[in-house]
Amino acid sequence: MSHELQFYIDGAWVEPATPKFLDVIDPSNEDAFAKIAMGSKADVDKAVAAAKRAFSTFGFTSREERLALLRRIVAVYKKRSADLALAVSREMGAPRGFALESQVGIGLSHLEKMVQTLEKFEFEHLERGSLVVKEPIGVVGLITPWNWPLNQITCKVAPALAAGCAMILKPSEIAPLDAIIFAEILDEAGVPNGVFNLVNGDGPTVGQAIASHPDVDMVSFTGSTRAGILVAKAAADTVKRVHQELGGKSANILFPDVDFAVAVKKGVSGCFGNSGQSCNAPTRMFVPRDRQEEVAAFAKTAAEKFRVGAADAPGTVLGPVVSKVQFDKIQDLIQSGVAEGATLVTGGPGRPADLNRGYYVRPTVFANVTPEMRIAREEIFGPVLSIMPYDTVEQAIERANDTVYGLASYIQAKDIDKARQASRRMRSGNVYINYPVWDAGLPFGGYKQSGNGREYAEYGLDDFLEIKGIAGYAAA
Repeated sequence: MSHELQFYIDGAWVEPATPKFLDVIDPSNEDAFAKIAMGSKADVDKAVAAAKRAFSTFGFTSREERLALLRRIVAVYKKRSADLALAVSREMGAPRGFALESQVGIGLSHLEKMVQTLEKFEFEHLERGSLVVKEPIGVVGLITPWNWPLNQITCKVAPALAAGCAMILKPSEIAPLDAIIFAEILDEAGVPNGVFNLVNGDGPTVGQAIASHPDVDMVSFTGSTRAGILVAKAAADTVKRVHQELGGKSANILFPDVDFAVAVKKGVSGCFGNSGQSCNAPTRMFVPRDRQEEVAAFAKTAAEKFRVGAADAPGTVLGPVVSKVQFDKIQDLIQSGVAEGATLVTGGPGRPADLNRGYYVRPTVFANVTPEMRIAREEIFGPVLSIMPYDTVEQAIERANDTVYGLASYIQAKDIDKARQASRRMRSGNVYINYPVWDAGLPFGGYKQSGNGREYAEYGLDDFLEIKGIAGYAAA
């Protein structure tokens, strides 16, 4: 049975309190292919009440019970992987193979890593005759985005379950179908009634209701910095914990000693992956001024090999961006790069010549980008790379840090000692040296306006726990 027109509350699929629906658009062709129910404050109230009841028992379950639950979720998730991949591909335009291997695969990685984390996590220890205990924070609201939907759902839901919290998930209304399947997975895995609840809806209605609800003890939000500020303001009156993973404008510093042919190709791939719709994408490539022309040529060659097309078309490497709103924003920023005097190396405004329908962006590279340009300062969230020349590595580090964001930085250097020294000076939550393999156990999160708190593995689990000191415990 299809559950698109229902919410998952208290262990059951239920009708919305007020009938209101929204079309889900396939960005590959701009057609509506599904419809979802949109929630209201009444639906949130019902879900929070269910979570509050469930927490009174689930919050005191044993590690073994929660481990068994997570292992069942992993098994059912694997069984439903193809369904998840098709949903993600259609709702946000990810090419079919990428949707299965990366979008669905990263969710599985977080679930499996949380099982490993929970197996050895220390929830309590004795300290000078007293007991220090880490306990579940309570009822949590989870608000997730559309760009890596299963990544963000799993790296919030998994630690919340491992901690013993009860929760309400509001996924993006733009890409909601994978979350509905995820709720079906949790239901099949036997999550106790009320521990996990799903209410679809928009930010101003459902998101606001979750963030401001007096019985929600914590909100974990991933999305734009603008929306994150609104969530924090809504949460302030009830003094709840707010965990935010927000925007980024990540720098990629290529030291003079690198193999530019290799480093530039990898940098372009990192920037363009997921059609550029990643908050930690290396969108600002800092290169020695006397090598910029060479770098631009390498970047042009690399960018023009990215085949743009429909998510289900054979050979597609870059699918569409998610929506008309995103497409229009990206087009405006590309136009600004041209208008402000950056050198257009390849790509540019408009769709690729053979695509006249769908939210397709031409893979675009600019050179001679200066720090004051909009394309150097604003998060574009599309396949647009800015090459920025530097005169000294010191200047590159200074300019890389000159941003309101601080999510990630990238450093490419043959001299590993110099790379390590530079990594210490980057004002970002993550630094990646020489394109390492992605690690689900590394803490993820940002400095400055890129947010607060950390996700993944034990760092994510810690964020869903309160710390209690019980004095005199040993003596008693």
